[in-house]
Amino acid sequence: MTRRFEDRIAVNDLSFSVEPGQILGLVGPNGAGKTTTLRSVAGVLPLMEGQVLVAGHDIAVDELAAKRQLAYVPDDPTPFEVLTVREHLEFTARLYQIDDWEPRAEALLRRFELKSREGALGSELSRGMRQKLSFCCAWISSPRVVLLDEPLSGLDPRGIRSARAAILELRDQGASIVLSSHLLELIEAMADRILILDQGRNLFEGTLDEARAATSASGSLEDVFFAATSNGEQESSGFDAGTKGESRGEDSADSDSADSDPTGPDPTGTDPAGPDPTGTGGHIDGAPSGGDPPTGERHRATPGDGGEGDPEF
Repeated sequence: MTRRFEDRIAVNDLSFSVEPGQILGLVGPNGAGKTTTLRSVAGVLPLMEGQVLVAGHDIAVDELAAKRQLAYVPDDPTPFEVLTVREHLEFTARLYQIDDWEPRAEALLRRFELKSREGALGSELSRGMRQKLSFCCAWISSPRVVLLDEPLSGLDPRGIRSARAAILELRDQGASIVLSSHLLELIEAMADRILILDQGRNLFEGTLDEARAATSASGSLEDVFFAATSNGEQESSGFDAGTKGESRGEDSADSDSADSDPTGPDPTGTDPAGPDPTGTGGHIDGAPSGGDPPTGERHRATPGDGGEGDPEF
């Protein structure tokens, strides 16, 4: 997958895969292409070049089928101002044609400590509560593929513990998860494999041990990160772009956050025209599950060209 904004290449020839029951930790400096990659895979940004397979569905050929398998939690969710917390869950469930949504919604509201706020409007929610609502809307469809962009941002300690447990539970149920964060300790603790991006290029994909072997670093992921990435001006990275570990995967590259995306954030991540999560630059597959929750950024992906292929998530 390649993504350009005018004369700047934000994501440069990125390819990656995530297996069912696996967490891929996505790390890189500001402007590396992380958020652009996630928005492209989620279908918030239309596919420009390349192919994205989500649970075996080509996003450009079978958009709705792909999006029904995918959930996206953006870095700063913006819910619909005039819908209550509970109405967001009902709206999302109806988008994904979930019949028995009410018991799931009830359990999620309690899990993420939103039960007492289920009647609150989206405009009345704090930063942390918006994040929790985004989790609830993503989880309600039991997605096979989950994209998380700084998911712990804005959460209090209790919320962080609940979110981490929920992410690990989804992984254990067979979901394929991409977790993007600047909290390197979080990535080191939760990710099975890591993908390091810098200036729109894939620097490394593999396990932490393989990353240590590919650099001069012998300690934590933080040590590997500083050894691998440049300072954005003069230093060169600690290894060649596209270095891969022995684990399964392909080259990847990603461009950072909202400042490189001309489209603004969307309320719930749910598009009234239909489910939005998809993909545009990597193979994403997961264990059997339900439909797909809102992206947290309202935008319909525009189908592009691309043939089908075997899923590699």
